[in-house]
This record gives sequence, C-alpha cells and structure tokens, in this order.
Amino acid sequence: MSTPVLILNGPNLNLLGEREPETYGAATLRDVVERCSRVAEDIGLNVEARQSNHEGRLIDWIHEARTTTAGIIINPGAYTHTSIAILDALNAYDGPVIELHISQVHRRESFRHHSYVSRRADAVMAGFGVHGYELALRHIATLLG
Repeated sequence: MSTPVLILNGPNLNLLGEREPETYGAATLRDVVERCSRVAEDIGLNVEARQSNHEGRLIDWIHEARTTTAGIIINPGAYTHTSIAILDALNAYDGPVIELHISQVHRRESFRHHSYVSRRADAVMAGFGVHGYELALRHIATLLG
C-alpha cells in the first residue's frame, strides 16, 4: 500500500498555463497533477491533489488530512502572505509539510517575501517552476523515511 500525500494548491493556481506564463510557465494544473502522479507511483506514494480559491476550503482539507495523509505539499498562492488561519491549521497537522512556490518569490514584489506558512513548513521550495512539485514529492518521501 502506498503512502498518501496531499498536494494543496491555493487561489489562482487553477489558471496555470493561462495566467502569467512568463512567471508560471505553460504547464496546466492538470499537467502538474499527472506528472506528480507518475513520480509518486515510482517512489511509493499516492497523491491526492486539490485546488481551491477559498481559504476556508483549504483549511478544511488540512484538517481532514490530519487523519488521512502522511504529508502535505502546499502551494498556498497569495494566502502565503496573508493567512494566519492556514498556518494555524498546518500547526495542528503532525506530518511533514512542504511549502512550494513555482516562482522565485524573493525576486518579486516585497510583499511576497513574507510567508506565514514557512513558520510551519519542514522545507520551502521556490523558483523551480512546476518541476518543484516533483522535487517536493521526492523530498517528502525522504522525510517520511
């Protein structure tokens, strides 16, 4: 039986491949999920990927993950910089958490340099493009041992 990992994507990530391709690339969220599923199968993980533009929905999924998954990879989108509520939900989660950003946020606007989620994350990945999701999966497999 493979180990379950939740991949959460926050606001506007449903527009990958359409929104600001010069920043986020041409791959769609569906492309990302398909690539992650293949990698996960190779390394003994099972991924469930979800996306929402609503903060409360993301929090509900984090709460649910407390009893259903071994780890979380989260790209909180703009909630990275604003959501103490997502941080609080992640603080109630016992497994490893990886914060992921497609772009190199520290090269962007100064308001993107602060992350609430980083206070809980076991690792932070930024600037690897959508390939970062695959790298995060490999790292979470290492953290899970």
